[in-house]
Amino acid sequence: MTTPDFSGRIAVISGGCGGIGQAVRARLVSAGATVIVWDLADGADERIDLTSETAIDAAMARLLDRFGRIDVLVNAAGITGPTVNIEQYSLAEWKRVIDVNLTSTFLCCKAAIAPMRRQNAGRIVNLASIAGKEGNAGMTGYSAAKAGVIALTKSLGKELAASDIRINAIAPAVIATDLVKQMSDDAYRAVLAKIPLGRAGRPDEVAAMVVWLASDECSFSTGAVFDLSGGRATY
Repeated sequence: MTTPDFSGRIAVISGGCGGIGQAVRARLVSAGATVIVWDLADGADERIDLTSETAIDAAMARLLDRFGRIDVLVNAAGITGPTVNIEQYSLAEWKRVIDVNLTSTFLCCKAAIAPMRRQNAGRIVNLASIAGKEGNAGMTGYSAAKAGVIALTKSLGKELAASDIRINAIAPAVIATDLVKQMSDDAYRAVLAKIPLGRAGRPDEVAAMVVWLASDECSFSTGAVFDLSGGRATY
């Protein structure tokens, strides 16, 4: 399989300092794209709060002033939050997990779609999770947030169908990144045991699918959710 040519394309990765974001960035850069990473972590091109509409709108204005367009948006920001029963799940943690995983995706999509409409072209790829389809015990906030990402993707796929903007989501099972360190040992073993292939996924495997979905080759899929679960997905 050849890598699509992204020469001249401008791509933004929100939450791009994580393991998946870094893998996506490397693959897009190798394909010729100019990639801008939005994150609060060290290594970001723009250190911004991805839960702030003001910060995202300002970052998008700077991007458009510099490059004049945005061709690709990859929403990769995410935290797992606590692994506890709902009785121990605080409202503050719930809001934080929803904001980082779901609200950031909504805000970045909202900021990117207007310029994509003007150029009548663009690709958006949202990182959801198998937890958003099946639910993970003890991870109510994360599961609910990722289910929201899936529903957001499906809704926007229909909303944008008359344009040449395609928006899709990926629902990985557990991927071997630093994010899994936020999970308890018991929770990690439980989700790993559900994967028929018997291992966690790799960031480069996620990146390969992201890059295809961000390319012109992805022309007839929109509002779709692509499983990357090692055989775990049941629907």
